[in-house]
Amino acid sequence: MLSERRPSEPIGIAGSGKLAQAIGRLLRERGEPVVCVAGRNPVRTRLAAEFIGDEVEPVGYAELPGRASRFLIAVSDSALKDAAEALAAGVSGTGLALHTCGAKDIEELAPLRLCGFSCGTLHPLQTICSPEQGVAALRGAAFAVSGDGPGVEWAEQIVKLLEGQVLRIRPDARPLYHAAAVMASNYTAGLIDAAQSLLATAAGEDGDSALRALAPLVRTALENIFERGPVAALTGPIERGDAGTVRLHLEALASAPRHIQDLYRAAGLHTLDVARRKGLAAGAAERMEAILRRN
Repeated sequence: MLSERRPSEPIGIAGSGKLAQAIGRLLRERGEPVVCVAGRNPVRTRLAAEFIGDEVEPVGYAELPGRASRFLIAVSDSALKDAAEALAAGVSGTGLALHTCGAKDIEELAPLRLCGFSCGTLHPLQTICSPEQGVAALRGAAFAVSGDGPGVEWAEQIVKLLEGQVLRIRPDARPLYHAAAVMASNYTAGLIDAAQSLLATAAGEDGDSALRALAPLVRTALENIFERGPVAALTGPIERGDAGTVRLHLEALASAPRHIQDLYRAAGLHTLDVARRKGLAAGAAERMEAILRRN
C-alpha cells in the first residue's frame, strides 16, 4: 500500500509542457521531492526544470527511471503510449505512475503495469494557457482520478495537497467526462469567438473592441450560472418564448458562415431544453423548436 511507502520517494515528471511545469512547481512548493523532468527537446526540458524549481534536473526519458520511482506523466494523449514505453524500458523495480490525460484511462500505461507499477490518472478539470497561469489555476481545481489502488491513493494525496476536489471517473466514462470538459472550456472559447465576430460586424468595430464589449456580459452570465445554476440563471428570448426575436436572429445570420448558423441553432435547441425546465409553456416551446429546426 502507498501508506507504507516512504513519502520522500523521488518524483520524476515526464513531459516539459505547460501542465508538467505547473504541477511540478506546485508539488515542489508543497515539499514533494520532484527531482527531475524528462522531455525530448533538451532546451525546453531545461527551461521546464528551471521553472519547476532549484536542483530539478533536466533528463531524457531513458534517464528518468534511474532517478525516480514515482512518475507523473504529463504529455498529450497522442504521446502517452510512447512515453510509457520509453519509461518502462528503463525501470528496474516497482513504483507508481500517474498520467494527466483526460479521455484515456490507464490502458496506455500497460508497459509500466507489466513492470509491476501501480498506475492511475490525475487529469485536472482546468484550462492551462501558460505555466504561470497553471500554478494559480490548479489550486482548488477538480481532478479526474481512476486506476489501481495505490495509484489512486497517490493521485488523491496530490489532489489534497492542491486543496482540490476528487472526481472518481469510471474507466468507460472517461471519454464522456472529457467531452464535458471540452464543452465547458474549449467550446466556450469557440462560442465567444463566434459572438465576437458577429458583434464586430454589427457594430463596425475591430475584434479587440468587440471582445472588450462582450467581457462584462460573459463574466456576469458565468457568475449568475455558478451562483444560481443554469436553469435559474437563464434569461433572453428563448427563456421568454420570444419566437419573433429568434426568427429575426436567424434571418440576420443568413449572411454569416454556415457553421455559425448551425452553432446558433444547436445551442438554441439545448437552451430551449433548459427553458422548458424553467417553466416555458409547451406551446411556446413547440413554436420555438420549429423555428430553430427550420433550415
